[in-house]
Amino acid sequence: MAGALTWNRYGKSSIRLVKVRRAADPHDIIDLTIDVALEGAFEKVYTDGDNRGCLATDTMKNTVYAFAKVEPLDHVESFAVKLAEHFSEKPGVSLVRIAIAEHPWTRLHPHAFAREGEEVWTTVVTYADDAASITSGLRGLVVLKTTDSAFAGFPRDQFTTLPETRDRILATSITAAWTYAEGFDDFAQRAAVRAALLETFAAHKSESVQQTLYAMGEAALAACRGVVDVQLSLPNRHHLLVDLSPFGLDNRNEIFVATEQPHGLIEARISRK
Repeated sequence: MAGALTWNRYGKSSIRLVKVRRAADPHDIIDLTIDVALEGAFEKVYTDGDNRGCLATDTMKNTVYAFAKVEPLDHVESFAVKLAEHFSEKPGVSLVRIAIAEHPWTRLHPHAFAREGEEVWTTVVTYADDAASITSGLRGLVVLKTTDSAFAGFPRDQFTTLPETRDRILATSITAAWTYAEGFDDFAQRAAVRAALLETFAAHKSESVQQTLYAMGEAALAACRGVVDVQLSLPNRHHLLVDLSPFGLDNRNEIFVATEQPHGLIEARISRK
């Protein structure tokens, strides 16, 4: 039975790029992992083995490195747009998707750095019809608060064993993605959005992870006028109270076992009205 090619995309994934800005004093380091993907009139590459319209993925990799040399890389969003504009001009291309993960380093000394934690900063630029859609965010931002978190009043049935609590540990690994309004280019506001997420998580008196997520989303919108919506994913990294009664000891919310699986997963998108 003959098949029909109904969609296709190809590109170069996991392009590792580290740029040292030696002209700066102290030095700056930018550490990126970049994905380039193209959509368009590439059907004959698949169906006929006709490569005349197929930009080599190795060329995509080399293009990234060449652009990194001449571009300042002050903001990865701007760099991604420049790459997307370049690839959009290639024959047959109708849509370009550039995804960048930025691995932050902490300065130890003018010329020495350390990687701490799991946090990655993300950017996805989709370019089509001479317009760019820009979504920035982060993932792997691990946070924990020891109080001001409750979960009570939920329905119970024959399978419910979870006790209600007015005081528990709340821990999660934040994944956030926010979309900028068309034409917005003040990408330094990323820091303000990140700070708003963290400050709200820390200060919010939580009745549930859902309620805290919504408060964090509202704070992100308030922190940057150019953000039109923010999507958050908060896995509930459970900390379970250890039963010390077999040892004749009380456990007054002090000793916990940290678990990662299974976990609750709370997700939502908050959009500007």
